[in-house]
Amino acid sequence: MKTGIDHIGVTTVFYCIDGKRNFLFHKRSKNCRDEHGKWDCGGGKLEFGSTLEENVLREVMEEYGCKGEIQEQLPAHSSLREWDGEKIHWVAIPFIVKVNPDEVRNNEPEKIDEISWFGLDNLPSPLHPAVQAEMERYKERFRKYLK
Repeated sequence: MKTGIDHIGVTTVFYCIDGKRNFLFHKRSKNCRDEHGKWDCGGGKLEFGSTLEENVLREVMEEYGCKGEIQEQLPAHSSLREWDGEKIHWVAIPFIVKVNPDEVRNNEPEKIDEISWFGLDNLPSPLHPAVQAEMERYKERFRKYLK
């Protein structure tokens, strides 16, 4: 059974910030499940027995090889889209997580082609559609990290 296709998936999404007005994004490789070549923020399936907070911090470590400090949890929402003719349904619980940019690295080179920091006024393109929707949905919440 495929998570998000045969049953609803639950994911903890993270937007890493450096405390200097920058957000970390990565480019998805052809080895990812979907949205190849799109820029993504990061996230992972909620593992059985993990709290939301444990899950998101583990995912930050898995993808970027560094510890993170949760700044804020954003409201959960449904992420509905279609990929390659299949309907996809995830429940996303996004977090803002502060990381030390000196410790960040591409810890999953088989899934991540590139990582880079961006300001909100200069986001990479093309964005993963779920990220694009969240950036619009939580625009005001993201802006407070530009101060």
